[in-house]
Amino acid sequence: MTTMTAPEILCEDVVRIFTAEGVEVQALQGLNLSVERGDLVALVGASGSGKSTLLTILSGLDRPTAGSAAVAGHDLAAMSARERQVYRRDTVGFVWQQTARNLLPYLTAAENVALPMELTHRRGSRAGRHARTAELLEVLGVAHVADHRPAELSGGEQQRVAIATAVANSPRVLLADEPTGELDEATSADVLEAIRHVTAELDMTTLIVTHDPAVASHVRRTVRIRDGRTATETLRRTAVDEHGREHHLHEEFAVIDKVGRLQLPREFVEALDLRERVRLGLEPDHVRVSPHDRPAPQGGRGRDEEDR
Repeated sequence: MTTMTAPEILCEDVVRIFTAEGVEVQALQGLNLSVERGDLVALVGASGSGKSTLLTILSGLDRPTAGSAAVAGHDLAAMSARERQVYRRDTVGFVWQQTARNLLPYLTAAENVALPMELTHRRGSRAGRHARTAELLEVLGVAHVADHRPAELSGGEQQRVAIATAVANSPRVLLADEPTGELDEATSADVLEAIRHVTAELDMTTLIVTHDPAVASHVRRTVRIRDGRTATETLRRTAVDEHGREHHLHEEFAVIDKVGRLQLPREFVEALDLRERVRLGLEPDHVRVSPHDRPAPQGGRGRDEEDR
C-alpha cells in the first residue's frame, strides 16, 4: 500500500488583506500552492503580485486573513507567539536579498554560521558546532573565507555564507527572497547552483521568490503569481533521444482553482487580442477559447448548447 505524504508547503485559498488609512488592499486573492518535500521551486511575479506577502506568511512573520497555510505540518494561522518563535528558529531558514539582514558585519563568516547553533545549543559541544560550520562552508564553496568579515567578501560569497547560516540548524524548509537581486548574471547563476546543491545535499525543501525570470532555468518547477493568485506553472525535465543526446524540455500549464477560474498567460491574451469576454467551446478533449467576435467552428459545442 502506498502511503500518501502531505506536501511540505500547502496553501489553500489564502487571502491577505491590508488596511491603510481606511483603504483595503487585497495582496493575496485566494492563492493555492503545493510544494512537495525535497523540491526546489521558484515563485516568480512582478512587483505587487503578492509573492513577498506570501513569503512573509510562510516565514511565520504574518498570518493569512483567510484560507489556510501549512509548512512542515505547522498550521501557520493557528500558532501561538511562542510556537512561531520556535518555528522560525527550527523549521525554516531565511536568505534575504540584503546582506545586512543575513549576516552580522562584526562577525567572521565562520562566526556567522556558528551563531544560530550557539543560540539554540545545537551540535552539543563547541567542537561539534565548529565541525558543522566547516562542513557547511565547504559544501557551499566558501571555506576559504571562513575568517573574513562580510565587508571583505564579494556579493556572491556573502550570499553563499548567508545560505550556510540559514541552514545551520538543519531547517526542513529554506525560504529565499530575491537572493540574486543584487548580483550580476554570472554570480547569480553560481548562487542559484549553490542553493540547488545544498537543497539536495541536506534533503530540504526550498522556495525561491523572485521577479527575475532567469532564476527559472535553475529549478525544476516555476510557479508564476499574478494579481495575488497562482496563474501558471512551468515544469522542466531532461529527455534522452534515440541517439543518446540530452534535451531540456519544459511545459507551461495554467492553474485552475476549485471553482474553475484560471488566468490565461498575458502573451496569449495579447496575441489573440482577447478583450472583455471570450467565446468558449467544449471539444472532445479540450476547451476552446477564442475572441468573442470570431464565429464558432462547425461541430463545436458552446455553453448555450451544453446547458439546454
